Amino acid sequence: MSGRVGDLSPKQAEALEQFRERIQDILPQLPAQHDHFLLRWLRARNFNVQKSEAMLRKHLEFRKQMKVDTIITEWRPPEVIEKYLSGGMCGFDREGSPIWYDVIGPVDPKGLFLSASKQDFIKSKIRDCEMLQKECNLQSQRLGRNVESITMIYDVEGLGLKHLWKPAIETYGEILQMFEDNYPEGLKRLFVIKAPKLFPVAYNLVKHFLSENTRQKIYILGANWQEVLLKYIDAEELPVIYGGKLTDPDGDPRCRTKINHVGPVPSSYYVRDHVMVDYEQCLTVSRGSSQQLDYEILFPGCVLRWQFASEGADIGFGVFVKTKKGEWKKAAQMQEVVPSQRYNAHLVPEDGSLTCERPGVYVLRFDNTYSFFQAKRISFTVEVLLPDRLQPPQTNGGSSNHMQAEGNSQS
Repeated sequence: MSGRVGDLSPKQAEALEQFRERIQDILPQLPAQHDHFLLRWLRARNFNVQKSEAMLRKHLEFRKQMKVDTIITEWRPPEVIEKYLSGGMCGFDREGSPIWYDVIGPVDPKGLFLSASKQDFIKSKIRDCEMLQKECNLQSQRLGRNVESITMIYDVEGLGLKHLWKPAIETYGEILQMFEDNYPEGLKRLFVIKAPKLFPVAYNLVKHFLSENTRQKIYILGANWQEVLLKYIDAEELPVIYGGKLTDPDGDPRCRTKINHVGPVPSSYYVRDHVMVDYEQCLTVSRGSSQQLDYEILFPGCVLRWQFASEGADIGFGVFVKTKKGEWKKAAQMQEVVPSQRYNAHLVPEDGSLTCERPGVYVLRFDNTYSFFQAKRISFTVEVLLPDRLQPPQTNGGSSNHMQAEGNSQS
């Protein structure tokens, strides 16, 4: 049985009755009281009444804390988010569910985070969820049947290393967790289109925030993505840019009045020059010396990501490749893959990443050979990001690829 109204087993029906009885004290405070709404929380916890009750009570506290009931009417995101965070609601699928688009490639994560607070991003996504839920309610009235979930289309063309910036990924993870905890069963299906080679790495960073049930709803589409979308969405409801016939009133095939297509954030919006980072390790580079960190990459497609800051003065940094782990070599004896240069990391923390096209030992080298008087203390975090092996058209969560990564320092 599906666990939906009209398709309940005797055990599920009994759980619904018990659930309603146990939450009588908070029922009037909920955004809806009908069985369709309550069953969403039960399905999210496999009809475990106690766990469903705890989840719903926690959600009610979330609504009070974030002032969710008035977030649409009494709060607006900062201008920079409204203008430079992509996406929007546009059209309905063949079953009448609203469709939400995210256009990832042009988004400028660092520019956004230098211009607005993490809380603003989270609140803006809560507001989007509430607007989509409101649209579902209106659709239920229009169609005379329950509409409670949405279709999402993720256009990831142009997904690049800038999108793997750690503060952005961490905040996106918090948003996904918020969605899982407070809008259960709100997603019908999610189509990922135009996925580049880097996508499996990006997905592997966030998939642990998603429940297994949500992962089952993610479809990674191949070259025939337009054909697949048209199976689920009528051409009149799908923008021309995505293979349909829908345009804005002025004929715009991207439907920009509904879907925000963005670009880099102008620096005039910046309210800070860097984002605070908690670093995992520290080392000291002696005067006139260097330190090397070795990371063995066993297969291509992994991403090496680093963040560092220096105390008091600048530091040189570059990335090299050598053939054997453990052996120390001078910079001139290794292949340089990220040119070594001096960074004012004492003023603005530095971050970067590199897609490892081939296996080998990648060496992150902190260079202080030019300073004969001052040692440099470096705070840093280095990560090896693993790709998730996904096969179109659907992912069932997948299993992570495993590899070794070792950090060794050598003067």
